[in-house]
Amino acid sequence: MIRFILAALLLAPPAIIPKAWAEYPERSITLIASGAAGGPTDTITRIVADAMAPHLGQAVAVEAIGGSVVGPGRLALARPDGYTLMINNIGMAASATLFRRLPYQVPESFAPLGLVSEAAMTVVTRSGFPGPDMAGVMATLRARGDAINMTSAGISSASNLCALLVQHAAGARATVVVFRGTAPAITEMMAGRVDILCDQATNTVPYIRENRVAAWAVSSPERLPGLPHVPTTAEAGFPSIAMSTWHGLYAPAGTPEAIQERISTALRAALREERLRRRFAELLTDVPDQSRATTTYHRAFLREEVDRWRPIIQAAGQFAD
Repeated sequence: MIRFILAALLLAPPAIIPKAWAEYPERSITLIASGAAGGPTDTITRIVADAMAPHLGQAVAVEAIGGSVVGPGRLALARPDGYTLMINNIGMAASATLFRRLPYQVPESFAPLGLVSEAAMTVVTRSGFPGPDMAGVMATLRARGDAINMTSAGISSASNLCALLVQHAAGARATVVVFRGTAPAITEMMAGRVDILCDQATNTVPYIRENRVAAWAVSSPERLPGLPHVPTTAEAGFPSIAMSTWHGLYAPAGTPEAIQERISTALRAALREERLRRRFAELLTDVPDQSRATTTYHRAFLREEVDRWRPIIQAAGQFAD
């Protein structure tokens, strides 16, 4: 009997399965924003969802899911049919090392579909923190060590990862004060209760422009048009503090390659939309090159990022259950 079934499958017209894939999508798609409602990941996800919907021919409904592992955990359990997707940030790569126990594996549990956005980080301090430049800030950190309070938006956040880079470059260990999001961290900094923050320009620029915090460097290869007076970390003498907070689009592992490519193609088309590009520019967020918004590039990039952050996290001994 088994031989007859196998023979029937082998003799079936090869167009049957591809035809089903070619009809994708036939209904609306859920796009998980792996981050708090109203936060940077949620904002990016909603912009991308609006831009992708016309190219997919179906509505794309965004569901914001807070917590570092909840969103990816939900995606890992979803049916690999292309109807549940996720946008997550750089924490996706860091989580592979940060968390001792995960209900999924990075990258094995996911199908990367392309990079979505990239944003530079800024190193800022409370007003009055010793300068007069980035070298002075690092010298103070090196001299005072754990007497310095360095804040972040959570253990797997881009700001926390950048904090690890800053401390590693300084050869010092600060006292890290973790908040649930950037907003309370900046509020505490403006009140003078924390000293240093490294977070994406999207979050810090309004406070920099109002002189409510002091900006010392940006982590991008070139100076930001919105902050032309702030040097890059390389210009300031600290090239190892080079990173961007990036977002990527994912499907569950096992999603058919044809559906992955259909979604990835729609993503690249969305990233060419002028409206999306204007919105990203307003957020001081870069649109990745089309070659980076592909399944092939994203798969390799995610593995590289996991490998990049593993020794940095391990050296800091910063883990979570």
